Amino acid sequence: MTTNNTLRNFRIVLWVLVAVAAIGATALYAFRPPQRPLGVTGQEFALASTQGGSFTQNDLRGTPSLIFFGYTFCPDVCPTTLAETTAWRAQLGLAPEELRIIFVTVDPERDTPEMVKAYVEGFDPSVIGLVGSVEETERAKAAFGVFSEKSGDVDSEFYLVDHTALTFLIDADGTFQGTIAYEEASDTALGKIERMVKG
Repeated sequence: MTTNNTLRNFRIVLWVLVAVAAIGATALYAFRPPQRPLGVTGQEFALASTQGGSFTQNDLRGTPSLIFFGYTFCPDVCPTTLAETTAWRAQLGLAPEELRIIFVTVDPERDTPEMVKAYVEGFDPSVIGLVGSVEETERAKAAFGVFSEKSGDVDSEFYLVDHTALTFLIDADGTFQGTIAYEEASDTALGKIERMVKG
C-alpha cells in the first residue's frame, strides 16, 4: 500500500471517529433524563403564560398535562414533539380542557412571549407557552429536573441549545406520572396518555 493510500485511509477513519463522537455528544444531551425524579420536589416556579397571566406549580392541578421544555429556534426535536403531542391528543379524541399541552422555553434570552405565542399556536391555538427571565426559567427547570445548555457558536445569535428531550406527563392532581421519550413509538405514547387521563 502506498503512503498516499495509507494517509487517505487514516483520514477516513479519523473523520468517522469524529462523526461518531459528535453523534454521541448530541445523544447525551438530547436524550438526557431528568437530573432527579419529579415526585414532590417542593420547588416553586412562576412563568408568564402566552394565554395571559402567570403560570405556577399550583396551576398544574386541575387538568392532565403534557409538558415539554424546548426553544423556538430548535431545528428538529421541538417541532417534532409539538406536532406529535397535538396529534396524540387528536387521535385520542381529547379536547384541550381534557389534556393540556404546555411548552416551556429554555432560551429566555431569545424567546420573547410574542415569539413563543406565535410558535406554539402554529401547531395548535390551545397550546400554552411559558416564558420567564433567566432566573425564572432556571427555577422551572429545577422543578422538573430539566437540563439545558447553549452549544455551537455560543457567542453568536445562531447558537443551539442542548436540552432534555422528554415530554412530562402530569395528572389532574398535579402529580408526575412518567415521561414520553423523543421519538417513542406512538402506540406506547398513546397508551401512557390514555392511562393518565383515565386514571
